[in-house]
Parts: sequence; structure tokens; C-alpha cells
Amino acid sequence: MKLKIFTFLLIAVAGLSSCRKDVQDIDIKQYDEQQIQNWIASNSLTGFVRDTTGGDTTGMYYKIINPGTGAQLEYSDQIALVFTLKSFDGKYTSADTIANHFYDYLGHLTQDGLPKGLQSAIHNLLKYKGASMRLLIPSRLAYGKSGYGSGSITNVNTRIAGNQSLEYYVHVIDKQADYDDLVIRNFITANSLTGYLKTASGVYYKTVTPGTGTIGEINDLSVVTATYTGALLNGTAFDEASKTTAYTFTPVSSDGIAGLIKGVQEGLKEHAAAGTSISLLIPSGLGYGNVAQSTGLIPAFSPLKFEFQITTVTSL
Repeated sequence: MKLKIFTFLLIAVAGLSSCRKDVQDIDIKQYDEQQIQNWIASNSLTGFVRDTTGGDTTGMYYKIINPGTGAQLEYSDQIALVFTLKSFDGKYTSADTIANHFYDYLGHLTQDGLPKGLQSAIHNLLKYKGASMRLLIPSRLAYGKSGYGSGSITNVNTRIAGNQSLEYYVHVIDKQADYDDLVIRNFITANSLTGYLKTASGVYYKTVTPGTGTIGEINDLSVVTATYTGALLNGTAFDEASKTTAYTFTPVSSDGIAGLIKGVQEGLKEHAAAGTSISLLIPSGLGYGNVAQSTGLIPAFSPLKFEFQITTVTSL
């Protein structure tokens, strides 16, 4: 009986060992390589080269679109990153570069839910601010056998399934103000907008309806009542509470109007009065900067659109 039990245990251990081989590096490397080669062929991709950093061990493929400049990125550097991604099975796609923003230390990238492969590729392959690339990440350097997200893998865009390799587009921003201005100008062009004027600070404004008051009457000693909306440039609204219900602004310091970002302060003080309806396109540097707001509704370094209807302006 003891011999039978011992034999059974040996068989069980052997069985477990054989199961574990399914996820050993050599097996998953072969699987990932096959998936990547199939992806390259089926999508007619050209110009991709294999990452040979550290002895050709990552299995990643990349294509530099624009080389960057300056000092090589270190893990201790803070970076502003725009990206898109899609899984090879076609069930997960995130292509909104207005929403897909990352700002943190490069060494913290994986702590913010992004793949290890992306982090090492930015450091070892992309290397510089201002650079962009396309990147194919094998599943073992993406989200592994567990995948990422919640919900059923049969649903589209709810989670990334296990053992899925990923394609990324990555752009590390160099000059934030220039990038913001490009995004705003692209937004104006894509939506066939007209009548916007650019200020020296980078704010774009359009007077939809001239006011009955005098430009300049909104100042640090004013009380302003208005309705307004705020949205990202992809149309996602983050502030509609005062769309139909008037909101009153009261000054709290000599720096400007309480609670309003600098771009809105400038737009209202210099280009609005009682009765004015005004549209503002604001670069991130005059918005919320590199800090995400409203539990993720406003990503880091986001240009913003505000629509204001000024009702009354009075002095304290």
C-alpha cells in the first residue's frame, strides 16, 4: 500500500511539473514569437526590427517614427506620454490620444498599470523626449497569462485577455506648450471651427455673442454669474453642473477669480463682459497642468474647452 501511495505521489508531481511547463519561458517565447510574426504578416507591417538589447531576450519588435533629441531618458526622469494600444485578438482597442495620457517618472510606469515591456522599450529603444514609435510587445512582457482589466474576455474593450501580445503607438512629449498648440489646432481643423483668435499665452477664444457690458469689467473685485460647460477635446464632458444652473464666482485673492484655472481667468477678464457668450480652448499649462483631475475624468496635460455665458457682473 505504501508503495502504491508513493508511486501515485510521483505521478502527481510529474503531472504538475508537466503542467507548469506550459508557462515556462521557452514555451511562451515560442508562442509569442509566432503570434508577432503572424501579426506582422496579416497587417502587412514593414520597417519593424527586433529588439536586441541585452542579448536579444525581450522578443519585442519596434519601428521608430520620429527620433527624439537631448539627453537619453533615465528611469528617474518624469515623462509626458501619449499612447494607443490594441490586442492581437482584436478585442481590446484604446486609440484615443486625448484620453491616453501618462505623466510620472519613467520608473513608475508599471505602477500605473502599464506593461513592463513598454517601460523598457521607452528606456532602451525610444530613448529620447520628442520621439515616437510603434511597438509590438509579447504577452509575457505585457499582462501575461492573467491579462488585465475586468469583465468577460468575450466582451469588447472591457479587458485584455491572458497571453495577448499588444501593439502600441508611443509618443514621449518634449515641448508641452508646442504639443498642446498642435492638439488645439488639429481640433479646430477636424471640427471645421472658425473665428478663434490666439492670445500671446496660447489661449484660443471666440466671442460667440458680444456682451452688453464693457470688456475689462471682470476683475479681481468682481462677482460674476454665469452658466458654463467644460470638456476635453474628444468631447468628454467633465463639468456640466452649471450648464443650466447659474454659478457665481467670488474673488479670494489678488491672483484671480476663485476656483478658476488661469486660462479661464484670462479669457473672461480680457475678452468677456456681462452678456458675453465665449468659447475658450485652453492649453494644459493654463489648465490643470500635469496632474490628472476629477478621479481621472481630466487626464494629465489635457487641453480643455470651455463655453461661458456671462449673465451679470457686479463689483464688491
